Amino acid sequence: MTYEPTTFDIPELEGISKETIDGHLGLYAGYVKHVNLIREKIDSYSADTDNNAYAMAEMQRRLGFEFGGMRNHEYYFAQLEGGATALPDGLLKEKIEAQWGSVDVWLTRFKQIAMTRGVGWAMLYHDPNTDQLVQTWVDEQHSGQLADVDIVLALDMWEHSYMRDYNAVDKGQYVEAFFNNLNWEVVAGRLA
Repeated sequence: MTYEPTTFDIPELEGISKETIDGHLGLYAGYVKHVNLIREKIDSYSADTDNNAYAMAEMQRRLGFEFGGMRNHEYYFAQLEGGATALPDGLLKEKIEAQWGSVDVWLTRFKQIAMTRGVGWAMLYHDPNTDQLVQTWVDEQHSGQLADVDIVLALDMWEHSYMRDYNAVDKGQYVEAFFNNLNWEVVAGRLA
């Protein structure tokens, strides 16, 4: 089985250019392509594991990076489809308010996570074991990705997400633009 890139219907965004989105979608397609290529290589190297042990180990390591990039971007782009909406009343809003006191307090903290130095992702998860929300920084595409939780909100903080529109020192403006374009109905629906 091979993976195919998902097609996203992203409208014109405020503060994030079409050029940025088009380039970003191209990078996403590259992750999908590389997941498929790596899986093919692993299968081919498996015919002679004695001579290919090192190559197989490297391919397995790289698979985690590429697969994470593929999936993280699918969450990211889906959140931009259909245009911006307000956070609806319901389970997500209730959980945010119960855990952080208000949506504004939570959002301030999440934006602080997004400003972490380096490349990676600000992530909000739902932990089904405790029925709580958990947020953290994920390095690159995979390092620090939490286990046994579900992604609720994924904010890409790699430079390719914003450098056509903002300088590195202005990445906070990209974070604001992201939230101004966020389809909260999609995000809240992940918790339903």
